[in-house]
Amino acid sequence: MGFAFSPNLKANVFEAMRLSTYLESNLFFLHVGEKTSAKEKTFRDILDESPVQPKKITILWESGLPVETIIAQCAHHQIDLLLLGALQRENMVKFYLGSIARKITRKAPCSVLLLIKPSVDRVASKHMVVNAFESPQTEDTILTAFAFAHALEIPMLTLVEEISRSKVAVSVDDDRSLRRATLRKEKLSRQELSRVNEILERVPEASKKNKIIRSQSIFGTRGYSIGHYARVARADLLVMNAKEDRSSLLSRIFPKDLEHILSELPTDVLIVQSRTYE
Repeated sequence: MGFAFSPNLKANVFEAMRLSTYLESNLFFLHVGEKTSAKEKTFRDILDESPVQPKKITILWESGLPVETIIAQCAHHQIDLLLLGALQRENMVKFYLGSIARKITRKAPCSVLLLIKPSVDRVASKHMVVNAFESPQTEDTILTAFAFAHALEIPMLTLVEEISRSKVAVSVDDDRSLRRATLRKEKLSRQELSRVNEILERVPEASKKNKIIRSQSIFGTRGYSIGHYARVARADLLVMNAKEDRSSLLSRIFPKDLEHILSELPTDVLIVQSRTYE
């Protein structure tokens, strides 16, 4: 977790401590900036206050440019998940998301979890929305989402298939053309549901146990539509693909999808990166 001495420091640290415990993982804290005895004491006091204590905690104090330093340390320590506290609808939100989170999510060699509503006391997540649109990376994202939901005991997952309006773009002039457009939407929704169900069959049964699993097709602009859906559905976590195969047309479009999400975070966002370290 990258941390700064902000008002949310304690809440962010406690969230990281809990998450590390649930995932049974080693936890690294990284501060990019000057290390002082006062900062060190403040941070260690917060660690000692946490009611949960992961087995292994490492604190890193590094100097340099924030984005480059965070990315380099993730690669050096072979980090699987990077946590970042994010601001939502505050004076610095555009600056923070534009200069830090966006650059990191594009370049990070690992998955990224953006926290917009950290809490000192645990607030259990109840609903996870997962992108399920057709993409080479989507199956990995769905498998990761179920593993994450299993570890954190999140009871409900909604898999959202975003379908471009261009696929059903027809001129609706009368009842007959309206019927054709409706049938086209229904056919696309069935195709998407079939594709997602095939992926679900490959999800381990243990990860699906005691879960409410829903599938939802939505028509609209990719990225924006799922963000809007997550907000309306009051999801606690939105899970997205990190990037596509650079050789595909989708790869040239996909960065704009994350722009929609990052421009105004609808909830906490987990961006899943399929990667292996050298």
